[in-house]
Amino acid sequence: MIELEIQGLSQSREGLLIEVGRFILASGFTLQRQRLVQDPHGTLLTMVVRGSPRKKRELEAALEGYDRFVSFRITPFVEGEEQPHFGATVKRATYLPPPAPEPVTPVAKVAAPAPARVASPAASPSRDVLTDEPFAVAPILARPAKTEAVQAEAVQTVPAAPPAPPEPDFEFILPTTRAPAPPPAASVEANPFVDVVALDADEGAVDKALQSIEYDYPKLMPRLLALSGAVPEGARESSLALAGQRAGAWVFAREYALDGGLGLADALERIGTPALRALVEVEQQGAQLHILDSPLCTNQGHSGCSFFSGFLEGLLGPVIAPGSLSIFPVCCRSYGADECVLAISD
Repeated sequence: MIELEIQGLSQSREGLLIEVGRFILASGFTLQRQRLVQDPHGTLLTMVVRGSPRKKRELEAALEGYDRFVSFRITPFVEGEEQPHFGATVKRATYLPPPAPEPVTPVAKVAAPAPARVASPAASPSRDVLTDEPFAVAPILARPAKTEAVQAEAVQTVPAAPPAPPEPDFEFILPTTRAPAPPPAASVEANPFVDVVALDADEGAVDKALQSIEYDYPKLMPRLLALSGAVPEGARESSLALAGQRAGAWVFAREYALDGGLGLADALERIGTPALRALVEVEQQGAQLHILDSPLCTNQGHSGCSFFSGFLEGLLGPVIAPGSLSIFPVCCRSYGADECVLAISD
């Protein structure tokens, strides 16, 4: 295993650690430490990672394709040796000018008086001869020295340059240790599909459900729902079908015993549909009966259409002549359909 130090320069800071960390983990390295500093040149990122030497080229290739890095550098990491970031601003020395020289006071010079010329005594003055008379030379006074205020103005003080701002200190940011994730809640696994073995109808449960049909009809649904939950899964459809046949035969004997010799269309229109409407909401469309909101077909995969098929068999079987009655369930609410549809033929 090797340890590498990654130095990168980017123009933006937001999300930089997370994105580079993904490249590191995807390349097979683990993050040891990190630091992120804002510099006049941009955002300076430093990371120390550990991983296999064979993964170094893969890491370099991943960082070369990272468009947010202006530049980056990967070097071996040595513990205790701090390497300056290659993109950090270099601190420049502050220039201080030399002190101004002391002002020099000028010294006034006094000129000496010129010597006077004296006429020779042997020579007598005459009108044609000009005599040189000595001129009185006024003394040259020394210039007064400049006052201290003027001297202070003469001295030009060079202002010192302002000190450069200090370079920001690099601080290592150790990765925060995430709290362990809570254990996943125990999920209730759905029961796998099991092929239910069909069983014969539970005649005892059917007799119990219909023992007071003369008092319960047409409000048979509570009894039928109790029957559906009382019998084994394999005997559910067969028990509902038997209950439907017995209920249909009872209704025929009670209300339609005098009707006979009808065709299928007439039997559906005059007997089947009116009798079924006493139990559920139903619409007839030709040779099909559309049962709306069947209370027996609410649970997913638990169809109760076998009761309605048995009910029509017990109700219409004695009426239709000649031939046998065939009822086919086209679709059911328990399997996702909007309504239950029964197709009837002879």
